[in-house]
Amino acid sequence: MQSTFLHSLLAAASLSSVALAAPAYDIVEARSTPGSKHVIANLFQWNWDSVAQECAWLGQNGYGYVQVSPANEHIQGSQWWTDYQAVSYKIQSKRGNESQFKNMVNACKNAGVGVIVDVIWNHMAGIDSGSGVAGSSFTHYNYPGIYGQDDFHYCGTPGNDIQNWGDRTQVQTCELANLADLKTESSKVQNTLVAHSNKLIDLGVAGFRVDASKHIPVANQKTIISKLKKQGLYYTHEVVYEGGPGVTSSEYTSIGDVQEFRFVTLMRDAFTNGNIAQLQGLNNMGWLSSGKANVFVANHDRERGGYLSYKSPNNQYALAHVFSLSYPYGTPTVFSGYSFDNNDAGAPNGNYGTCGSNAGTNGWQCQHRWTGIAGMVGFYNKVGSAGLANWTQGNNNQIAYGRGNVGYVIINNDGAAWKKTFTTGLADGTYCDVYSGKKNGKACTGKSVTVKSGKLSNYSVPGHTAVAIHTGAKL
Repeated sequence: MQSTFLHSLLAAASLSSVALAAPAYDIVEARSTPGSKHVIANLFQWNWDSVAQECAWLGQNGYGYVQVSPANEHIQGSQWWTDYQAVSYKIQSKRGNESQFKNMVNACKNAGVGVIVDVIWNHMAGIDSGSGVAGSSFTHYNYPGIYGQDDFHYCGTPGNDIQNWGDRTQVQTCELANLADLKTESSKVQNTLVAHSNKLIDLGVAGFRVDASKHIPVANQKTIISKLKKQGLYYTHEVVYEGGPGVTSSEYTSIGDVQEFRFVTLMRDAFTNGNIAQLQGLNNMGWLSSGKANVFVANHDRERGGYLSYKSPNNQYALAHVFSLSYPYGTPTVFSGYSFDNNDAGAPNGNYGTCGSNAGTNGWQCQHRWTGIAGMVGFYNKVGSAGLANWTQGNNNQIAYGRGNVGYVIINNDGAAWKKTFTTGLADGTYCDVYSGKKNGKACTGKSVTVKSGKLSNYSVPGHTAVAIHTGAKL
C-alpha cells in the first residue's frame, strides 16, 4: 500500500510536488549548464560507487552533467523518499559516505562530467523521532547540535500542513507532507545550510538541484547563495507550477534555472492523447523562457503519478525524449530510474546502478543508455543553437522538423506508417539514423538514410518510431 508520506507528496506535486556566518559574495548564477555539453543525466537513487563507474560512459556519449541524490544523512528505510527526509548534514546516506562521494565527483570530473547534487534546504524529517542512517538521533523538531524547536515554522493550520496551495504564506511556512519546515529567513538556519553547501562545494560539485525550492522564498535563497564560497555554479530549482495563483515558477529565474513542470504535463498529454502537432508552438505558450527552463519528460515523482514513464506503451517515453532533445527549448534532463511495482519501492541491487550496452540490468532501467535517447544526446550537442526549420506534419500524431542545416528529425507517434517526401535542409549524402543506432567508423549500427537534393524522397517511417539524422553522423 502506498505510504501516507508518498500520497501527500504526490498530491502536493500535482497541486503545485549552528555554523559561523560566512562572508557574502556577489551572486553569479550559471545560466544553463556551463560548457559545451548541456544535457543532464539524472541517475536516480544510484549510489556513489556506481555513478563513479558510469560517468566514463556518460562523458563518452555526450552527457555533460549527472544529477545525483541528496548526500546528507536521512531517516532509515528502504523507500526512495527516505532520502528526502534530512536528519543531519553528515555526508553519509544510503548512497555512500563522504570518501565515496568525493571519489565519485573526481571520477566524473575526469570523464568531463559535472556532478549536480540534490540539496534539501526547505525541511528536515517528517516523522516524530528516530535515528538516521549514520546513527544521529532526532525528534521531529529537535536535531541535536544542529536545530531546535525555534528553528522551524509552525503556521497554525491543522497539523501545520499546507491546506491552501494558492496561499503564498502557507506554501512557504507550512509543512509539505509533514516535513519539519525550516525557518530559512533565520540567520542561524541560513548559515547552517551554507556550511553544508560549502562542504559539497569543497568536494567538487558543479551545481545544485534545490528540492522543494517553491517552499522557500526567493529572498531567503538569494541570501544563502550569496554566502557560498563559490559562485557561478549551476542551480535548477524544483518549483512545481502548472498555472494559477500562488507561488509561480517565474519568480525563481533570478537564482538559476527552474524546472518547467508544464513541459512534463504537455509531453504526457501530447504523446498519450494523439496530438503531438500541438508542440509546434511550444515557445509561444507563455512559459519560462528557453534560457531559464530545465525540462524533462519524467522525474521520480511524475513517473509515479500517471505521467510518461518506462511503462508507457508504443515507445511514447522514447519518442518524447526525441522531441525534448531536438526541439530548441530549455536545458534537458534525462531521467534514469529503475523498475517498480510499488510506488514506495527503493532502488534495487543494493543501490548499485548497472547497465548493459543500451538497457538496464539487475532491476535498473538505464533510460539514459536507451539507443534512441543516447543517440539524441549527440544530436542535441551537434545542432547547438541552430534554429527550427522545415516543420511539417502528417496527421496530428506525426511531425518532422530540422535544426538549421545540421539536423533533422521525424517523429511518428501514430500506429500507421508515415510516407512522404521530407525536406531536410541537410547536405546530400548518407547519414546514420541515431534513433536506431550510431555511426561506427564508415558504417551505421542502425538504419542509414540517404538525402538527395536536400530531401528524403517518398520516405516511409514505421508507426511508433522516429528517425533522427545530423551532420555528425554522416558517412
